[in-house]
Amino acid sequence: MKCCKRLVIHFDIARLSNEKEELEAEMNAPDLWSNVERANALNAKLKSLTGKIDGYNRLVSQVEDAHTLIELCDDENDPSLIPEIEAEIDDIDKKTNALRLETLLKGEYDSYGAVLSLHAGAGGTEAQDWTQMLFRMYTRYCERHGFSYVVHDMLDGDEAGLKSVTFEVTGENAYGYLKAERGVHRLVRISPFDANARRQTSFASLDVAPVLPSDGEIKINMEEVRIDTYRASGAGGQHINRTDSAVRMTHLPTGIVVACQNERSQIQNKEKCMMMLRAKLIELKERQDLEKMSEIKGEMKKIEWGSQIRSYVFHPYSMVKDHRTNFETGNVDAVMDGAIDDFITAYLQMS
Repeated sequence: MKCCKRLVIHFDIARLSNEKEELEAEMNAPDLWSNVERANALNAKLKSLTGKIDGYNRLVSQVEDAHTLIELCDDENDPSLIPEIEAEIDDIDKKTNALRLETLLKGEYDSYGAVLSLHAGAGGTEAQDWTQMLFRMYTRYCERHGFSYVVHDMLDGDEAGLKSVTFEVTGENAYGYLKAERGVHRLVRISPFDANARRQTSFASLDVAPVLPSDGEIKINMEEVRIDTYRASGAGGQHINRTDSAVRMTHLPTGIVVACQNERSQIQNKEKCMMMLRAKLIELKERQDLEKMSEIKGEMKKIEWGSQIRSYVFHPYSMVKDHRTNFETGNVDAVMDGAIDDFITAYLQMS
């Protein structure tokens, strides 16, 4: 069937099978567990490859079964089989598109988890409310895709919403998909905070960085890092109010700042800060490499007019439009409930 041929072309099963054989050979090395972190990373990659290959084989088998069902319908001239065939073809089409989307994830760090940082831009309280709306949108997206997330740092707005929030997303290809969302997001709506019900425009930015194992290529010179500790804010009872457990790290050469107050101890918060700092340095390196090749993608710009990657219009009409791909939809409610897959697909196809 043509569907099987498309699967072979897009998925490159031969390459994945070769990679699996090479990983299995590495896993059989006698000194493998002398480096536990590397062994765990290899094991995770092997598990991921095995899952992809098994999923591909199941889909090919499903295609062959559907082909057999079609032949049976033709041979016996049995129209009662048509609804079953149509449902099977629809399911195959969805799974094929999902596999095809995976083939677009070719970046070095795409298979890893991600650290997302949302910051309110121009717009005051309205922008802070918009930041909280985006945070909900991305957490709902994570829930839809079986990704887990944990908040590392959150700064409440003055009257409502959030000034900023940093959270880590765990799941296969989380960075590969969510990197498409990096940039400035613009909201146009009637402000619920304006007594005169005037239309307002607000901005928030999203930064996305990959989470790699601690033995990755990025080495951090701690002499170039300023570490500040402070009393955490928010929920947490007596512990969070009585100890300076929150940690902020500033990487002096780049000006990158990360903070964590989610963990109960200062040591744990330092570990999370190191993870986030490493992730942001990797993302910076990746962006610089793209700039050298004159292929600037996902560039973070000033959080204001003219710099947005996407506009969300609630009034005077309903529309969400991505300015990079020109993909748009009128179903704003679905998008705000985490249905952003079509935007991500359009971006990956363009990249």
